[in-house]
Formats: sequence, C-alpha cells, structure tokens
Amino acid sequence: MNALDRASLSDAGRAALGPPLITARDLSKVYRMGDQEVVALDHVSLEIAEGDFVAIMGPSGSGKSTVMNLIGALDVPSAGTLLLDGRDIGTLSADELADLRNRTIGFVFQQFNLLPRTSALNQVMLPLLYAQPRPEDGAERARRRLEQVGLGNRMDHAPRQLSGGQQQRVAIARALVNNPKLLLADEPTGALDSHTSEEIMQLFADLNREGITVVVVTHEPEVALWAGRRIAFRDGRIVDDVRQTPYTRAPAAAGGTS
Repeated sequence: MNALDRASLSDAGRAALGPPLITARDLSKVYRMGDQEVVALDHVSLEIAEGDFVAIMGPSGSGKSTVMNLIGALDVPSAGTLLLDGRDIGTLSADELADLRNRTIGFVFQQFNLLPRTSALNQVMLPLLYAQPRPEDGAERARRRLEQVGLGNRMDHAPRQLSGGQQQRVAIARALVNNPKLLLADEPTGALDSHTSEEIMQLFADLNREGITVVVVTHEPEVALWAGRRIAFRDGRIVDDVRQTPYTRAPAAAGGTS
C-alpha cells in the first residue's frame, strides 16, 4: 500500500489494516536465458499491510507470478529490497528462507498437491513435520483447522473420496495449520466450478476477517472482487493499484449481484 492509498482510507480502515507485512522497494527480477536477459519485474515498489486482502492480476508474462514467488520467499530479487514480516529476504540463507516460509506463510495453489493415499488429517499435519520446535498438539491443531474449513466429518478421507472443493479445503487447512500471518494463494479457484469457487473465496474472506492477510494471484475478475485492494501488473510493472469495496459473502447470497 502506498502513501496515497493510506491517505484515502478512513481512520477506522487504517487501524484495521495495521503495519506493513510486505514492503517492496525498487524491486527487480531479471532472468538470464542464454545470452539474453528477461526482465520479469521492473523497479516495483509497494506495501501490503497486515490484515489486508489483495488480488494481484495481470496477463501471462506480466510479472504477477514473479511477485508471488518473491512474496512467498520462493525466490530472491535481482535488485531492490523485499521485507517480509520485517526480514529482508535477499539477505537470508536457503535454510532461513525455508524457516520464514514455514512460520509466516501458508500456500494454496491451483492444483491441490495432496498425497493420493493420505487422509485429510495427515495431509494437514505435514507442515508440522518441518516446524521447529515441532508442536506437541499437532493432531489437535490439524483437527481444528479441518473443522474450520467445514471438513470435520471428512478427516479420515483420502483425496479420491473428496470433491474438488473439499480437496481445496484440505489444502487451505494445511496452509493454516502453522498459524501463518500470510495466506498466499496462486489461482486457487482455477480448477473449480463457479459455485465451488465462490465457496472457496467466501472462506478466504472469512479468514481475512479473522485477521489473516490474504494475497490472491488470479486472472479472474470475479475472484478479484472479493479483495479490498486490486493490483494489476503489465510488463513487469504495476499499472493499477486501487482499493475497492469487496464482496463479504457469495454474490448469490447477497441478492444475486455479479
């Protein structure tokens, strides 16, 4: 969020968002392909506050996937600075980046990335295997997260026994089990029908109201309508950054608006 965005918010809105969780300053990412350099991100500066719900949009090659990889501490910038929860990811070792991801970020992807013969409960417990120290209440924590996403009666089910929407809910519960500050979702509704997509976005909206920062990378305008802020990329740069009134419940439940 830039200074203009903050100035346009009410006092209540500023208080609700809190301090920056993500700060990018003059951020660039350049990939070398043979003798050529490909500029994927070109001097981008932005802030995302704690408690915000942000949709990042743009066509293929716009830079949105690169931003997601940097925000998710899956890659480091070629130039500039990216602070995630106060830590400069460009200065961290591979082990430190892994620890930051595990403690701070929950990931949700278009493909659910579930183990085919593993129960929902054990899927959700997987990130806890890498937590240091490993929590003693791991199974109970996983149960609570599955109940939170509406799968309290599906804990023993393997993916083949679950619908696509239920599999994505398992993936969301898995992303939440380490109590992350940031939920980072890459095209989370891309493999779902429209009704199930609305259910998943409703869940993200509910989680955001509980205080989790949500960043969704999407090419779907309908998905972006759930966010309180929309950032559009093109050619590695931000071309639009606006605040908007988000959906707070599924459009059909709100009277069928679209």
